[in-house]
Amino acid sequence: MTPAGRLDARLAPVLAQRRADGLWRACRALAPAPAGTVRLGDRRVVSFCSNDYLGLAGEPRLAAAAAEELARSGTGSGSAHLIAGHREVHERLEQALAAWLGYERALLFSTGYMANLGVINALAEPGAAIFQDRLNHASLLDGGWLSRGRMHRYPHADTAALASALAEAPAEPPALLVTDGLFSMDGDLAPLPVLARLAQAHGATLLVDDAHGLGVLGPGGRGSVAAAGLDAAQVPVYVGTLGKALGSFGAFVAGSATLIDFLVQRARTFIYTTAPPPALAAATLAAVAICRGEPGRRRHLHRLVAQFRTGAAALGLPVMPSDAPIQPLRVGEATLALELSARLLEAGFLVTAIRPPTVPPGTARLRITLSAAHTETQVADLLAQLDRLVPRSLRGVPADADVG
Repeated sequence: MTPAGRLDARLAPVLAQRRADGLWRACRALAPAPAGTVRLGDRRVVSFCSNDYLGLAGEPRLAAAAAEELARSGTGSGSAHLIAGHREVHERLEQALAAWLGYERALLFSTGYMANLGVINALAEPGAAIFQDRLNHASLLDGGWLSRGRMHRYPHADTAALASALAEAPAEPPALLVTDGLFSMDGDLAPLPVLARLAQAHGATLLVDDAHGLGVLGPGGRGSVAAAGLDAAQVPVYVGTLGKALGSFGAFVAGSATLIDFLVQRARTFIYTTAPPPALAAATLAAVAICRGEPGRRRHLHRLVAQFRTGAAALGLPVMPSDAPIQPLRVGEATLALELSARLLEAGFLVTAIRPPTVPPGTARLRITLSAAHTETQVADLLAQLDRLVPRSLRGVPADADVG
């Protein structure tokens, strides 16, 4: 058998088992369409699974800004930021993000995954304790596991357990406390005020990844940190992504000038990768201006969230507690989640089934996400289909109960 044949023979049973367990994943080739919809083949369906919370991914002003910069700068930056890839538009975007969020400086990264790996690895000194919420995003967990620190995962949002663990951690090297601001699969908020107090009391550095809160929550759309009444002094390391509510691509870390200078020297995922295309930075600048200047998008989005939650409660649907655009409908087993997703697609609604290992076994769900691009009619139509499809045996089951 050839080396390629031996490799395939080793991998094939793993793939077969994933299919048998209902955990198979595959990409769909979609084409954009207006008003919260996408084209799948020759069908137009309403998408309730995008993270485009403000509907900016299809906003013509972002496309126009990108096109103008594309004509001026070309398709790529050509190299890493520290060589020749850092353009004027990157600089303007970093300044705009820092000013919006109330931080001294910001530093662009090519993806949110790279931002989290880079900042955690740079800040975690050898042997330092890294405390992470058990439901943190994979990029945060991987950043901890790949660092020189010692990972500790505390039960989700359990501040008492965290306080006990922090009390037992050595004072030196300083601990790093890492959390999502808005959790992407459950739709709930981290207890940021308590985490900030614990970090202060134990000399730890608090890092908040606000990928899903930025643009959506808080005054001026400044995210979960601002919504919690906290600022740069209490949350010294703020990570945000640009491909969700801002409708573009990439990520950034905001903090003090000293922190950003330190990351420029030490964050390997910043130093050793190509800078984002200038056209995307221009599009993101336009998105920041819209997000700051057009609060009506957020107001419409939150009206849709309230409409969906009110309707779901009236129907007894097992929707998990969340006032955010992320509305998980927990059904338990992966096979049922897949079946419901498939039947919704037949009815014209694209809703993703989230299954292990993304979520714990027995907690598979439909992850319904709302966007300012949706209409009230589309939300009402989705509720009607859920009423038709979700088994009566799940109705009235508390969303935080064990299901499945």
